[in-house]
Amino acid sequence: MILHELMSYEALRFIWWLLIGVLLVGFAVTDGFDLGTNMLLPFAGRNDLERRVIINAVGPVWEGNQVWLILGGGAIFAAWPQLYAVSFSGFYLAMFAVLVPLILRPVAFKFRSKREEPAWRARWDWTLFLTGLVPSLIFGVAIGNVLQGVPFRLESDMRIFYEGSFLALLNPFALLCGLVSVAMLLMHGGAWLMLKAQGPVAERARSYGSVAALLTLVLYALAGLALWSWIDGYRVTSVLPTGGPSNPLLKTVAHQPGAWFANFAAHPWLWAAPGLGLAGALLAFVFMRARRGGAALLASALSIACIILGVGASMFPFILPSSLDPRASLTVWDSSSSHLTLFIMLVVTTLFIPIIVAYTAWVYKVLWGKVDADAIRDERGHAY
Repeated sequence: MILHELMSYEALRFIWWLLIGVLLVGFAVTDGFDLGTNMLLPFAGRNDLERRVIINAVGPVWEGNQVWLILGGGAIFAAWPQLYAVSFSGFYLAMFAVLVPLILRPVAFKFRSKREEPAWRARWDWTLFLTGLVPSLIFGVAIGNVLQGVPFRLESDMRIFYEGSFLALLNPFALLCGLVSVAMLLMHGGAWLMLKAQGPVAERARSYGSVAALLTLVLYALAGLALWSWIDGYRVTSVLPTGGPSNPLLKTVAHQPGAWFANFAAHPWLWAAPGLGLAGALLAFVFMRARRGGAALLASALSIACIILGVGASMFPFILPSSLDPRASLTVWDSSSSHLTLFIMLVVTTLFIPIIVAYTAWVYKVLWGKVDADAIRDERGHAY
């Protein structure tokens, strides 16, 4: 309890904001190449054996990678209850559109090889393609809508009212952000297949991944330009106590053109995040053309991580702005759980995150190496 009293509410809120960012990056970088590989399945694999090689490149690790998504959802629920309430209720249909493909993915992995009929396997191959495409697109669309503001309001008793619709989420800027997400995960999947596959599969993955890297570069730059030119940001216009009560209605907020770039103007070193996002995509393209799969994978991971971190740096201290009632916008300083809750969770997280990272690293070490097409053909030790 002494340590609890020594750690200020402000520090705990900031630490948990950082941890949410780490969990989101962890999910995007690990499960991201699974989603990208699924999108490449019908194109990088031209026959049944090649497609089985692609499936077995991610089959042993996708479940472990998805743990980061579960951790992120749990952390939001416990650390930022108002954020969880608004996003998981207001974005219900969008969440459903993500969960259905994620549920279908293991079904497709398991059922695909139960029959040898080409039509049966082709249907499951396209199902796997959609289980990669749909979540990748929706995740980006969600970020695009958050940057524009979400149509919710709070009553004085903190009851939440969401007044948006699913179709309204599919606006031009949000779809542009969705395309950025699809492109960067395709890039990541291409780099992963270069590393894990051999022969024609690796070459096709290299070609598609190279195009995706260039698209990531171009689309991300266009999204940044659109954010600067067309999208008004949000700015707190009153005093916002960093250690005050979790009541978003105690502040005033205004729309302001270019507000999402104010943090970069005040702290120029933050430009490293979007800069490395662009540089990582460019390096991924260069390394793919040079047939350096490992370096391409690291570069694409750098690009994905910095693109996500760039959004967080741009929005801070906002975590969910409201387009209906800007003062109801949720920030790092006024929408968290209690001081004690954040502290207890931090202790638990400090204990368990290293265990998860160590176990994940061990699994990747054990499963390292190229997928052997001959072993798949002979059914030696492969699950899919």
